[in-house]
This record gives sequence, structure tokens and C-alpha cells, in this order.
Amino acid sequence: MRGVLLTPADATGRNIEAFRRHGIPFVLVDRVAEGTTECSVSVDDVAGGALAVRHLVEAGHRSIAYVSGPPGFNQVRDRRTGALAALAEAGLGPEALRELPTERLDVAAGRDAGARLLGLADRPTAVFCANDLLALGVLQSLFAAGVSVPGDLALVGYDDIEFAAAAAVPLTSVRQPAAAMGALAAGLLLEETGAGGDPAAHEHRRVVLQPELVVRRSSLSAR
Repeated sequence: MRGVLLTPADATGRNIEAFRRHGIPFVLVDRVAEGTTECSVSVDDVAGGALAVRHLVEAGHRSIAYVSGPPGFNQVRDRRTGALAALAEAGLGPEALRELPTERLDVAAGRDAGARLLGLADRPTAVFCANDLLALGVLQSLFAAGVSVPGDLALVGYDDIEFAAAAAVPLTSVRQPAAAMGALAAGLLLEETGAGGDPAAHEHRRVVLQPELVVRRSSLSAR
């Protein structure tokens, strides 16, 4: 094959060694594996986490839950780092972020996190989820328990998938520039393989794009 666009599941980069051994060019898309120098196109997830929590803080929230995913995922860690940075900007300490870890990044894991959230004696007033599937699961749990979103609890997701805007309560989410990311990655791969330029002149580079916050009804209640 001429080359591969790859989203590595393993943050250590072990699963891309076969491409190197066989001399197959590749470009990493959406995440960067540790120790890699090859081309990559990703999104600044630290900035994305900060956007989400800054929005909640500006709405008056001072106690926020972070429904995270597997800690081995760089995106999960980076979004938490951004969330803590936004709290620090507002003069709030890390104790203002209550983390509810999950083993997966799907709707079922979100429902489980929502149940745990409902069981907290000192329930936060807002929730930031590491992705939209988790947020949709949390929303289902809250809806089943009669908790109003955003009246009782504000909710923000991440990725702005198609179902975010179509949820029972339209979901505020951090949007990644997916089309731009794919186009840039494909361009880098074509350049490296000679289809879009001189492969001898190609230099590996990392491109980091900026996310944007899409505000919808799920986070619009001021405290």
C-alpha cells in the first residue's frame, strides 16, 4: 500500500512498529503516540477541556464533575488538564473538579457514571464529560431520575457528534475540526509518498488544530 492514515489505540506507539519495519509511510490522526516523530494531525485537547470548564465557571458553577474515561487515553488526561487550568484561572483549586472515572467511552458507561453522580451527597452543579457518548449516557440517567438539565445540573460533552444536537436536551459540546483534520492528514501522506510533492523534500511535522465550543441548551442555566 502507498500509506496509512492511522488513529492509534495504544498511546505507547507499540502498535505502529509494523509499519516502520515494512517501510510503510503513515500519518497519525486525532492523537499522537509517545515517542513518534512521524507526521501527525491532532487537536489541542488541553485547550478543549479548558473551553468546556471555563464556560461552566463563567455560568457560575463552582463544583464540577468530570466524567472521564480510561486513564491510558491521552485525550482523557489532556481534557482533565485543561479543566483544571480553567478552574485555576478562576481562582478555584483542583478540589472543585470531582472526577468520576469510567472504563469505557460509551453510553452505557455514561449511564453508570450518571448513577454514581446521583448518589453523591455533595452533588456538583455541572458535569463535563470526556466525550459526547458519556454525556448522552449521563443525560439518560438524569432524565430517568427526574433531574432537570440544565435547571438542576448543567452538562457539557466533547466531540460534537451528530447526536449531540439531536439529544432530548441539545448538548453543549466541544467541536473538533474533523474535516480539516482528515484533509490535512491526507495531504501530508500524499506529500510523503510522492503523490503530492517531492518525497525527498518531505519533513515530518506535527499539526495541532484548535477546538471550538458549541453552546446549546444543556449548559445554559446560570447559578
